[in-house]
Amino acid sequence: MQSIIGASSLWVATFRPWNNPTYWSVISVPSSEVAPDLQPGYLGDITSGDVRIRGFLLLFMSFAAALGTSAIYPMQPAIADVADSLSTSITLVGVGLAFGPVGYLVGIVLLVPLVDRYSPNRVLAGQFFVLAISLAATAIMNGVVTLALAMAAVGICSAVGASLSSLTARLGSSRRSATSLGIVTAGISAGVLSGRILGGFLADEIGWRPMVLVFATACLIVAGCSLRILPGATGTNKRDYFSTLRLLPSLVVQNSTLRAAAIRGALWFFAFSAVWAGLAVALSEAPYSYSSERIGLYAVAGLSGILVTPIAGLLTDRIGAHHVIVVSLVLAGIAAVVAGLNLVNTPLTLLCLAVFDAGLFAAQVANQNTVLAIDRSSPARFNSAYMVIYFIGGGAGTAFGAAAVDWMGWPTTAMMTAIAIGAALVLTLLNNRPVAPVVGTN
Repeated sequence: MQSIIGASSLWVATFRPWNNPTYWSVISVPSSEVAPDLQPGYLGDITSGDVRIRGFLLLFMSFAAALGTSAIYPMQPAIADVADSLSTSITLVGVGLAFGPVGYLVGIVLLVPLVDRYSPNRVLAGQFFVLAISLAATAIMNGVVTLALAMAAVGICSAVGASLSSLTARLGSSRRSATSLGIVTAGISAGVLSGRILGGFLADEIGWRPMVLVFATACLIVAGCSLRILPGATGTNKRDYFSTLRLLPSLVVQNSTLRAAAIRGALWFFAFSAVWAGLAVALSEAPYSYSSERIGLYAVAGLSGILVTPIAGLLTDRIGAHHVIVVSLVLAGIAAVVAGLNLVNTPLTLLCLAVFDAGLFAAQVANQNTVLAIDRSSPARFNSAYMVIYFIGGGAGTAFGAAAVDWMGWPTTAMMTAIAIGAALVLTLLNNRPVAPVVGTN
């Protein structure tokens, strides 16, 4: 329980630099005509940068992003327990759990573009409701195939984090876009890692099936809150929904900024997912044979990413995305190499995991802000295209990490993740051009 309290305190501490009343009252800079306050149910059109984002709204968006994103991760530290209860191998369960990120990929394509067009409060409330039902279904599955299908449904609906990131870019000021994005991304970071911490703890205390039901209940509560708290304003994208979906591949082909950001993001998310999935397998087997709770506690080190993402947002607004990404990837790559060679040294491993996660989360804030800046009046379609490629890397990393430790061992697995980060760094150094905004594409 102390680990849960500590993780929660660390997540809340992220927001302390913004206790200034001025920041919490109005984050964006109003345009010449002040837009109406966004009350739930308001259906008027809005444009980028002219809407007030109040502090409580931003905090709720960050928390909702954390919960939604966490839904695909809590069973990872309990992978051995899940395999035992389903009478199958850890490798097969790892492949089944990888359907969560795969489903997330589908959700990004189908659901994220909706916030450019329809009322965010209704879209996201419905998404959280279906997420709760999908999690409940996961808790009663008795085979790897059905588990994989249920995890795919969970993944589809857990794309709320990407939707909320897009909504932040659409509502906020371009001058502080990365700062606001950093706060919402801090929630996503908290979800990725706290899901493992809470999952490991609850799986040991009450079993993995009741643990999943706890997450389902939380999603149901947030679904109701979303209707009351999130804005109900429609967006400016009037393009037909299916036309928007058909044009997503062409966005990647035609826009070099989006293409470069997506490829390098996929490379480092592959590395991130492979490290954490592989670590769970390595620690669950001899000579360690750690419990689910103890494995989950390793994720506490990675919570450094929660503190770093708002700082990365501030630095991106001030010095630019390129410098933030380069420094972050260098640190993450070094940390992956050291962790791969020193798993037996727990303090050093925890330090490396902290640097590893902080580096990759900081790079993600800067990289994603570059994507959202392409068209701030309708950012969700670009974010959707970006996140599709990004999570292809993540899904491949989850499946690879779980299997690679059995095949090649932890040191080799970690070295291969460092190579992926190095490739992302090279791509970043070769692509250092300013973002060219898109005009008149709605």
